[in-house]
Formats: sequence, structure tokens, C-alpha cells
Amino acid sequence: MKVTLQGLADHLTFMAKGDSGHWITLDADESLHGFNAGTRPMELVLEALGGCTAMDVLSILRKKRMNFDRFTMDIEAERASEHPKVFTKIHMVYKFWGNELSEKAIARAIELSETKYCSVNAMLSSTAEITSEYLLNP
Repeated sequence: MKVTLQGLADHLTFMAKGDSGHWITLDADESLHGFNAGTRPMELVLEALGGCTAMDVLSILRKKRMNFDRFTMDIEAERASEHPKVFTKIHMVYKFWGNELSEKAIARAIELSETKYCSVNAMLSSTAEITSEYLLNP
């Protein structure tokens, strides 16, 4: 896997592209010489965690032929007060809407993602306590 970053002038603004060929913007606040026009790196880490586990969970549920109308996720995190300010606590809330939802299947899919499949979760769990819950038709 390879990622390329291109900086914009003398600002803390970068365009990044990975093997997939898609560009994203990483940026800092204007007070830190950014343009405030992109995602902060630590936000991106949480977004990666959410994307990783959501893709696992929904893929597992589709294989089980579970139908749902909608899915969202909320993730909140706490960081260490001292540098490097790693995440120390992360809480994920999986939200499912639909009439044919199986709590057992959802719980198992989340467990499999968090303990076996999601590599982002595996990396972050070395520094952060990661907890989760799910809500059906919230």
C-alpha cells in the first residue's frame, strides 16, 4: 500500500492519494497556517475506523440476507492530554432502521468486525479502550 501527499505552498494543507486513486484534503486550522478546508488527520483516523467496521458489519449482514432500511454510525473519542495525544477512549454507536432486524445477527456481525476483521480497530485498540453499542430503530 502506498500513499502520496502533496503540500500546498507553505501551508499545512495537503492533498493525499492512496492506491485507490482517490484524492482527499487534509488541512489545519487557519491559526496553524492551514486553510481550514479539509479533514484533520485525527478525524480521518476515526472516519477510517467507522468505515472499516461499518463495511465489515454491513457485508456480514448482507451475507446473512438481513434487510435494513438505513444505517448510520456515531463515534466519539477522548484523547490523551499530553503529546502525542493518542486516542484513549473510543465509543461507537451503530444505528439500524428496518422491520426485519435480528439483534442476534447484528450483535454477532459487530463482534466479528471488532475482534477479527477490522484492522483499524486492531491498531487503535493498542492505545484506546474501544466500546460499542447498537440501536435498532432509534
